[in-house]
Amino acid sequence: MQSTQPGTRRSLGVRALLALTFALVAGVAAAAPAQAADNPYERGPAPTNASIEAAQGPFATSSVSVSRLSVTGFGGGVIYYPTTTGAGTFGAIALCPGYTASWSSISWLGPRLASQGFVVIGIETNSVYDQPDSRGRQLLAALDYLVGSSAVRSRVDSSRLAVGGHSMGGGGTLEAARSRPSLQAAVPLAPWNLTKSWSTLSVPTMIIGGESDTVAPVSSHSIPFYNSIPSSTEKAYLELSGASHFFPQVSNTTVAKYMISWYKRFVDNDTRYDQFLCPAPSGSSIEEFRVTCPLVG
Repeated sequence: MQSTQPGTRRSLGVRALLALTFALVAGVAAAAPAQAADNPYERGPAPTNASIEAAQGPFATSSVSVSRLSVTGFGGGVIYYPTTTGAGTFGAIALCPGYTASWSSISWLGPRLASQGFVVIGIETNSVYDQPDSRGRQLLAALDYLVGSSAVRSRVDSSRLAVGGHSMGGGGTLEAARSRPSLQAAVPLAPWNLTKSWSTLSVPTMIIGGESDTVAPVSSHSIPFYNSIPSSTEKAYLELSGASHFFPQVSNTTVAKYMISWYKRFVDNDTRYDQFLCPAPSGSSIEEFRVTCPLVG
């Protein structure tokens, strides 16, 4: 029988220990990407073009009215939310209509976004004549109400909040995002605001404008707004072919598709939606699309 000397046994033992250590480290390294890919905020199945263009997403929804008499800081509105209680909490979005308009003018967005896995509050403003700075404060008041005392507060993740709005409500969206950098996303639609520079805005922002808008022409509103947002901020600019200022007041598949993608990407941190944003998409409904690619992982 071949014998092994003590020194040789010690050497073999060290090599065995090193091999075992290497195997354990390699195993951890191999598991790390899978663990890193796990996202606790993902809601719903893997998206497809068909799923985000559909009028109804994967979640059944319900709604509850909010009386202006029961809140402070904004004029009440309607909350739309997924009915499931088994998917965890959801990110939340506050949306504001434009000058002289009520929530009903863009209310199609409420159930459309909620069915994709968001709690949405569509607000009425204190006055239909409120200016963008006031509308921005009202959007934030609505979010505070949503997470603090609303009937659906237990369904909302207070760390994942976003804003959006049309016209002066879009201008208010920019105001809200600038004043509360903890927001996860903002989507102004045909935004109107006398302020043209948003150099301190750090919230991921997608601006959607209309090529034929004569109320808030993209050349003096949407494009300067987009250009002024620093390059360090994730941002996108979508210009709809031939669209007037009032494009958000009619159900629009292109608007919904990219709003959903933007909110999903930044409110839910869901990288499955990168494919719809980068590289910049094109099509007959899109006059121009600019986006900071690659998106932050």
